[in-house]
Amino acid sequence: MIEIKQEQERAILVAVDTGAYDAAVSLDELGELAQTAGAVVLGKISQKRPAMDKATCVGSGMLEQIKGQAAALDANLLIFDHELTASQLRNIEDAVGIAVVDRTTLILDIFAQRARSREGKLQVELAQQKYRLPRLMGQGTALSRLGGGIGTRGPGESKLESDRRHIRRRIESLEEQLRELERQRSTRRARRKKDGIVSVAIVGYTNVGKSTLLNALTQAGVLAEDKLFATLDPTARALTLPDGRSVMLIDTVGLVRRLPHQLVEAFRSTLEEAADADLLLHVCDISSPEAEDQIQVTRRLLEELGCAGTPMVTAFNKCDKLVQPPVPIGAGNVLISAKTGFGLERLLQTIAKALLPSQVRMQLLVPYDKAALAAEIRADGKIFSEEYTPDGLLLDALVSKRISWKLEDLQTGG
Repeated sequence: MIEIKQEQERAILVAVDTGAYDAAVSLDELGELAQTAGAVVLGKISQKRPAMDKATCVGSGMLEQIKGQAAALDANLLIFDHELTASQLRNIEDAVGIAVVDRTTLILDIFAQRARSREGKLQVELAQQKYRLPRLMGQGTALSRLGGGIGTRGPGESKLESDRRHIRRRIESLEEQLRELERQRSTRRARRKKDGIVSVAIVGYTNVGKSTLLNALTQAGVLAEDKLFATLDPTARALTLPDGRSVMLIDTVGLVRRLPHQLVEAFRSTLEEAADADLLLHVCDISSPEAEDQIQVTRRLLEELGCAGTPMVTAFNKCDKLVQPPVPIGAGNVLISAKTGFGLERLLQTIAKALLPSQVRMQLLVPYDKAALAAEIRADGKIFSEEYTPDGLLLDALVSKRISWKLEDLQTGG
C-alpha cells in the first residue's frame, strides 16, 4: 500500500479595502476560515483602493509585492477575501505562479470537509457545481490540483474537468435529489405540527457555542469544536422545560458575514428548520469583540429566510470568559455559559415563558358516539367541568393543541 501525503497549504491572505465593510475584521475571519480548512496562515496583505481592479483585483504594484512575499515565505496558496472571476483567477495565478482561491471557494471547501449526511453532501456539491460552472474557463492551477487541497475537496472534485453540459446535467440531478429530500423533510415537519410537537431552533453565528449548548441541555453528544462550521447537519433532541412540556431542540448550521449566496440557496432547506420553528434560540458569543456585528449579521440572514415574525430568545454565551459582568442585557435575554452550566436553568424558564401555551381552554359538546375524544382530552389535558346532556357530553376543558384541531367543530362558543 502506498501512502500519499498531501502537502499542507501555506497561505497568504489578501484583501482589497474599498470601504464597503470592515476589511480588517473580515480578513481576521478569513484567517480563521483558512485554519479551519487546514492551512497555515503565513501573512496578511491588505490594499486600500476605490474599487477592485477588474483584471487582477489588486493593483499591478501590489501584485508584484505579493509575488515577492510568497517567494520569501515559501507560500503555495493565495486566499483572496473576495469572490474572484475566472479571468481574475487566471491572471493572478499567471502573475504570481502559485494557486489562488477566493473566500467562497474556501467556505465551500470547509463545508465539503464537514458535511456528514446525504443531504449535506448533496447541498455542498450543488453549491460547488454552481460556483464552478461559470469559472470553467480560466481555472488554471486550481483546476489541475486534483490531488487534494483547499478548493478541491468534496463529492464534486472529479467533475472539475468536465464540460459545461455534464455539469449542468449533474446540477439538475442534484436539485432533483434535494427536492425529494425536501419533500420528505416537509412531510416530517407537517407531521410534527399535526402532532403538536413544539420546536425550538438554535441559531447564531458560527462558533458561538450552539452545539455545546445543545449538548449541555440534552446530553446530545454532538461534535462541538472551537472551529468555524463545526456543525452542518441539523441535529434534533427532546428537551423538557421546567413547566413539564417537552419540545424538540434543533441545532442548525452557523451563519457568517458575507455567506456565499450559493450556500444560502443550497442550504435553504436545512435553514428552513429555523423558519418553521415555534421559537428561535439565538446564541451569541458575548466575549467576542465582534459580538454586535455577529448579532446583526445573524438577524439579517434570518430575515432573508422569512423568520422575522418568529419569537426569539437571545442567549449571551461564554460569559465565563468575561472579566466583568456586562451592562444590563434586556428582557428576554439570558446570560449563560454552556461550558460551565451558568444560567441554563434561567434560560429554560425564559424559553418556556416565550413559547405559546401548548394547551387551550375549550367549551365542547362531545356527541356520545365520539366518546373516544373525551378520553383523549382526559389523557392530555384537564377537565374543569362535565355535564351529561341529551345531545352529548358538555365539557369545559384544557385541551392539548395536539388534538385541538379535531375538536374545532364541537365548540359550543360558551
